[in-house]
Amino acid sequence: MQQIIKENRGRIRAIIKKLTGTYNEDIEQEVFIKTWKNLPNYHEEGRFTQWISQLAANVCRDYFRSRQYKQSSSEDGNEEALQNIAGAETPEKIIDTKTRQKIILKAVDNLPAKYRQIVIWYEFEELSYEQIANKMRLPVGTIKSRLHSARQILAERLKFLKGE
Repeated sequence: MQQIIKENRGRIRAIIKKLTGTYNEDIEQEVFIKTWKNLPNYHEEGRFTQWISQLAANVCRDYFRSRQYKQSSSEDGNEEALQNIAGAETPEKIIDTKTRQKIILKAVDNLPAKYRQIVIWYEFEELSYEQIANKMRLPVGTIKSRLHSARQILAERLKFLKGE
């Protein structure tokens, strides 16, 4: 397990930061606990890094739905409100931003599998086209095409966020 943590810590932290907007040690620990608990269920059908990355994304989604998140959001509300007045960010904007993030994550989660993983790697893990192509054993052009298609699907599904 120590080897798994050592090899994947950076990737997991990057996913957490990308999806939640900040590093959260509790989420990181939860990812590795779930990894340890679910390791017997892992089948070498795909790459381990894909599996643990998806697990991390799921833990982040669970966190947004958790009572802990809702409580910390309401407890931090007073502090955030004071900071936001100074920073011209209203609580409504913050809530709107977090709501938009949740909607976007849900839309990514609902993409067909061949698109979803590419979006996660490219947008959240910041892998290059070449790195993704190597992981998926596909040509770079296919990766670019699928990412473009995924973005079109997301744009269509999320156009209401732009007010269209």
